[in-house]
Amino acid sequence: MRPDSPTMAAPAESLRRRKTGYSDPEPESPPAPGRGPAGSPAHLHTGTFWLTRIVLLKALAFVYFVAFLVAFHQNKQLIGDRGLLPCRVFLKNFQQYFQDRTSWEVFSYMPTILWLMDWSDMNSNLDLLALLGLGISSFVLITGCANMLLMAALWGLYMSLVNVGHVWYSFGWESQLLETGFLGIFLCPLWTLSRLPQHTPTSRIVLWGFRWLIFRIMLGAGLIKIRGDRCWRDLTCMDFHYETQPMPNPVAYYLHHSPWWFHRFETLSNHFIELLVPFFLFLGRRACIIHGVLQILFQAVLIVSGNLSFLNWLTMVPSLACFDDATLGFLFPSGPGSLKDRVLQMQRDIRGARPEPRFGSVVRRAANVSLGVLLAWLSVPVVLNLLSSRQVMNTHFNSLHIVNTYGAFGSITKERAEVILQGTASSNASAPDAMWEDYEFKCKPGDPSRRPCLISPYHYRLDWLMWFAAFQTYEHNDWIIHLAGKLLASDAEALSLLAHNPFAGRPPPRWVRGEHYRYKFSRPGGRHAAEGKWWVRKRIGAYFPPLSLEELRPYFRDRGWPLPGPL
Repeated sequence: MRPDSPTMAAPAESLRRRKTGYSDPEPESPPAPGRGPAGSPAHLHTGTFWLTRIVLLKALAFVYFVAFLVAFHQNKQLIGDRGLLPCRVFLKNFQQYFQDRTSWEVFSYMPTILWLMDWSDMNSNLDLLALLGLGISSFVLITGCANMLLMAALWGLYMSLVNVGHVWYSFGWESQLLETGFLGIFLCPLWTLSRLPQHTPTSRIVLWGFRWLIFRIMLGAGLIKIRGDRCWRDLTCMDFHYETQPMPNPVAYYLHHSPWWFHRFETLSNHFIELLVPFFLFLGRRACIIHGVLQILFQAVLIVSGNLSFLNWLTMVPSLACFDDATLGFLFPSGPGSLKDRVLQMQRDIRGARPEPRFGSVVRRAANVSLGVLLAWLSVPVVLNLLSSRQVMNTHFNSLHIVNTYGAFGSITKERAEVILQGTASSNASAPDAMWEDYEFKCKPGDPSRRPCLISPYHYRLDWLMWFAAFQTYEHNDWIIHLAGKLLASDAEALSLLAHNPFAGRPPPRWVRGEHYRYKFSRPGGRHAAEGKWWVRKRIGAYFPPLSLEELRPYFRDRGWPLPGPL
């Protein structure tokens, strides 16, 4: 018999296995949860958005929290019972204007919960709305789970404030938060409170709603620049932006003094991000991810270089819809029982068998389709506006602020003007020896030696409006005269909006005036910088003349404002 025949080879092979400790392999066992077949960490598959929803909800809840925190701290002083522009007066005027309409028509023109509340204590009403918003947003931020009822409550509460907020709530990020929040309602199941609601996968229609939102935000901002100020076309806008933006921060001081070629690069990069990158959304998964990364990095740069409220934080939110679970998995811990492990198992279940349709799922799918149709219908005037050579920015076409137009810095101011409020205890405001002392605001430039503030995502609404007032006259901003009257009475609520009251611990001033100044950043290494000054200022003239409390009595009464202090 040949030694290499099968009958002789079998015992020899068996002997070799015994000598080397080798035995026949056992049947393969399934991989442990969260592990691949070789025991390595399992990777999430592309195309699902369970973790994306958690990140979106947390990010949106964070912005809501900041917005309601600002409202709680400042609403009483701005639109409360004795605010600079009391919302009770605004509601009464609105009610009188529509006195021949039904209550429902009035509500539909200006939807706010305040119509249903007692107006005798508006401060308590405003605090209640803000505290409810803070509570709900805190829950969503901490847990990462929500249902449609909670998200609808956040949206309704904030809309109630925006619609009575007058000029204090008249900026684009308010409508943007409401539109983002409206989409957030449809991210969630109706009742279930779970981070991973098994029977409610994230709707692709809602995700595309977020993507459509960020597309309009960025493209609208880019087009308004190209069609607006010439400096965006000749690449010189960034020579001025850092110095003249509403509330510069310390980083803006140094960026302003960057070389000219760096400012040209910044402007070109801005055009690339706002005019070209938005179209990456429609070029497949990888391009969509690149779009999301670039937009978030761009917003981070804007956050570092200026105090633009929570606008840039909010603009990051819809960009998160560009990422699926496989992309965002690194944000979540691995291991048995972890969220990532549960998502992986759900992905396997989905691929293994198609779940039977449930009644709730059918209803939700119908709601999502209806949402898509609604967004498409409401987008018609928005798209026409984008295509128009007379494009307008930051405009809403319905009282619910669902689909809006956006844009920012269509024109750039080349010089910075500031209104400085001053008071004097002198009995004669015209006396040469009258000593005028400056009031300091919390963030806007005042004392040239004070370092620029760093507050984003928080927002000081009064400081922001003071920037706009400096380019107009006090006749266009009657609230600034109201503020002067409150300073004459040392009104505690109004003074809480300021950083420094020169008359603290003393009798109130007899006169208050507004002075107009031109501000420029000091030059690093120059004489003013060596003296510790961030700014160099030069007086332009009077903004409004010296006012006394007695003179303002008829002014207040004509507008229905409560008389401050001693009056």
